[in-house]
Amino acid sequence: MPVRAAAALCVAAAFQPAWAGGTSVESCVEAVNRVPTAASLARWHELLGSEPHVAGTDGDWRCIERLRAAFVAMGLRTTVEEFEVPLPRPLSALVEIVGAGDLPDAPGGRRGVVPLPVVERNLAEDPASAHPGLTFGWNAFSAPGDVTAGVVYANYGTKADFDRLRALGVDCRGKIVLARYGGNFRGFKVRFAEEAGAAAVLIFTDPADSGTGKGPVWPEGGWANDTCIQRGSVLVGDQPGDPTTPMRPSVEGTRRRVLEESGLPRIPVQPIGYAAASEIVRRMTGAPVPKDAGWTGGIPFEYRLEGGDALRVRVKVEQDRALRTSANVIGVIPGRTHPDQWIIVGCHHDAWGFGAADPLAGTVALLECAASFAAAARDGLAPERTLVFAAWGAEEFGIFGSTEWAEANRTRLQRSAVAYVNLDMASMGIEPGASGSPSLRDAFLGAAVRVPAARGAAGETAYDRLTRGGTRAPGFGDLGGGSDHVAFNCHLGVPCVAIGAGGAPGSSYHSNYDTIAWYRATVGADYEPALMVTRMTNAFVAILAQSPVLPAGAARHGHDALRVLDALRARAPEGPAAGAIDALRARAQRSADAGARLDAAIVTAGSTLSPAARARIDAALVELDRAWIDPAGLDGRPWFRSLLAASDRDSGYAAVMLPLLAEAIGSGDAERVRAAAERYQRVFDRLDAAIRRGASDVPGGAVPGA
Repeated sequence: MPVRAAAALCVAAAFQPAWAGGTSVESCVEAVNRVPTAASLARWHELLGSEPHVAGTDGDWRCIERLRAAFVAMGLRTTVEEFEVPLPRPLSALVEIVGAGDLPDAPGGRRGVVPLPVVERNLAEDPASAHPGLTFGWNAFSAPGDVTAGVVYANYGTKADFDRLRALGVDCRGKIVLARYGGNFRGFKVRFAEEAGAAAVLIFTDPADSGTGKGPVWPEGGWANDTCIQRGSVLVGDQPGDPTTPMRPSVEGTRRRVLEESGLPRIPVQPIGYAAASEIVRRMTGAPVPKDAGWTGGIPFEYRLEGGDALRVRVKVEQDRALRTSANVIGVIPGRTHPDQWIIVGCHHDAWGFGAADPLAGTVALLECAASFAAAARDGLAPERTLVFAAWGAEEFGIFGSTEWAEANRTRLQRSAVAYVNLDMASMGIEPGASGSPSLRDAFLGAAVRVPAARGAAGETAYDRLTRGGTRAPGFGDLGGGSDHVAFNCHLGVPCVAIGAGGAPGSSYHSNYDTIAWYRATVGADYEPALMVTRMTNAFVAILAQSPVLPAGAARHGHDALRVLDALRARAPEGPAAGAIDALRARAQRSADAGARLDAAIVTAGSTLSPAARARIDAALVELDRAWIDPAGLDGRPWFRSLLAASDRDSGYAAVMLPLLAEAIGSGDAERVRAAAERYQRVFDRLDAAIRRGASDVPGGAVPGA
């Protein structure tokens, strides 16, 4: 065996804390990773990216049928599970400048008007951009309305940005807020603008963030050109999923609350590109943005806080908000030894247009992963644990399909789900990465060392790329909001990992240019990134599916808690919060030490563990992740029941670790901090109890100190 290959196997073994029974895992990884090819990935891409497929449309249903047929052809046990949810449709949109010093009167005495583009221009280089199924730019769940008003510029529209406007004496009441994409989920821009009294919101793509400031634009390069518009939902609630059925699945017979009473925006919202935004910015006459604010973008005019008395802009939006039907497509390969332990691999299938990048750069990897394990099963190498492949519907409108499925199957998933893998928009460059639950970190790294790097040197692995040849520690991020992992991670306590690769020189995000032509020109026609992501997913799933004991690191729970507690301690150097954190640090250290001893004991026991003992250890390891679940949930957000991780309540995307404690410290309320600390003490009680149960099945009795 070559020295580099031998070294890779040593590293792989190091990233499997629970004994993995090497032969079965290695045989499975080798078998499944013989299947994926760039040509097959390209064919899946062409099949699913052949037309626009917005959730609930005819194109969506044709996509659903293609996915169903693909799973059936692979031999998977396939179901199409429908759900009915609010899926708005755009009816009309208009943005125009109706008042400014440079607008001459039109013939006939009519006032001068400058209409601004609300749709991308068609490109001869990208014929798909002229498809009749594409729409003008729109933000789903905008309120209908027709507003003519002055303008206030709010940078990224974050909470801090609106606080800064108030501090500067800028009044948003009755104004149209102009905010650029980035910094937070677009729905929070609208919420904060509405709270500030705004009459409407325009959200624009700034060239500094994803356009000319980054490099050549489409079609010469991959970055957003001046008419590129980011579509997207602006729905913000206390939980993801259908706002009319909180905590309940959106199926026939479920009692619904009135949609208009579900926290939807009450003001019109419209996205635009930087060609349109430039026409507004160049006519603004108010005070320049503060030089220290970081509010200046890439439009070649002075960025100003207000438009001035003369500038008037009109925003008109019409949408319907009807209930419509979409579906999840579920394919299953039953486990041979542990059919009641489920490994779920998912990615959504709906898009704002063709969706070549979002979501199909992940959906193609999902399909190829399913095909890989189906082929292995036909050849006699069936998985030991059940594999569930899920193509989720209506993610773009509010993470609907996966959330409704999780709510409908809550009891079964809490009993059976051992891991969830998310592949949303996964294959976007040659730089591999992952974010996820602490217990799955080592299994992911074990997968990365087994997979060739995309467009890499001879023998270079994804792990080598991740660590820059061993010169830095491998990154593994925290999971927040924004995709289909949320219900599993934050509501059910199922450990999750999002696997992907990025770094391509461009962005067509949620635009009419998210086409296969753009993807192949920007990410690559060789499909090497998708091949690497598929192989990493295959290897990761094989490690989980075939290991005689689940490779879920017991020590990681304590270690990650220590990492977060140290960061919180830096925010609270003294006072009641500091004492509470110090007490929790002691508990976290104890759990980390006991977990490390359990991990080591399982490895040492190896093949001497009986099948019954392995099953009981598996159950204990699953309990470690469930230990973070508290039925009371977070303060003000009871659906978020995980005390380990949640999405940030003011940005939507970012992860907040140990959220109950972090938010209590942020509130400055000593009693709230005390109550949160008590609930975390009970989490550590549950972690320690699960470690003891796992240790009791290791030969020689309980692990000392557990």
